[in-house]
Amino acid sequence: MLLVASKVLSKDKPVVGVNTDPERSEGHLCLPVRYTHAFPEALKKLCCGEFRWLWRQRIRLHLEGTGINPTPVDLHEQQMSLEQHSQAHRITTMLRKGNPYESFSKPNLLPIRSLNEIFIGESLSSRVELNSIKPHVKLLLHRASYYEISVDDGPWEKQKSSGLSICTGTGSKAWSYNINKLAEQAVEEVLNIGKSQTGLDIPLNRDFIEKVTDLYNESLVFSPDDRRMFFSIREPIVNRVFSSSRQRGFASKSVNLLRL
Repeated sequence: MLLVASKVLSKDKPVVGVNTDPERSEGHLCLPVRYTHAFPEALKKLCCGEFRWLWRQRIRLHLEGTGINPTPVDLHEQQMSLEQHSQAHRITTMLRKGNPYESFSKPNLLPIRSLNEIFIGESLSSRVELNSIKPHVKLLLHRASYYEISVDDGPWEKQKSSGLSICTGTGSKAWSYNINKLAEQAVEEVLNIGKSQTGLDIPLNRDFIEKVTDLYNESLVFSPDDRRMFFSIREPIVNRVFSSSRQRGFASKSVNLLRL
């Protein structure tokens, strides 16, 4: 469904999803499960206009800089090997060391509209390397993203993290939700600290903790037709150099990122 939606650029072309594997797939973006085995009935209703339109906002992405390939690649069709990733990284590094204006591209609007979310991070965020002392030991090295971020043309902030997720209302129930949701255990521990620090009589029974958890997690989900975007900083690193004043929040117009 997401792949098909990415190919449709016109707002006047409807996209209809059918869940072909309801036993293993929830199919949030598809017709009700009963139409999986009764699609002729669904098709008849669609042709007769017996349906309601659901408008879903999508995200556009502009790229500008060095070493940018404006042609999108579908990962299900092409997977870059470790050597290809390393070669791309070396080319980008060489361009930065030379004249940055020689290969600096103009602002380029990607010919794809994101229905769920956009993730910005290292192309090869982790890789396995062999330990030279103990050859049988493998180390998984994590590469963080260094960038400056500005939300809705606000002040720039230098950050270091595992990447940035920007989602629509449609995507707020997917990856973004799982990045930010709280578990009942975490809520209970925070309420315990709040109770001890304030002396307030906070009920810490199971029903209250479950209610608070549900209310917070539900606040992360918003309507598919909402024009706002929700950004999430994954695993932010905060120290003397890097900060993270807002690890999540809404953007009404744009989220600008400058890679360092």
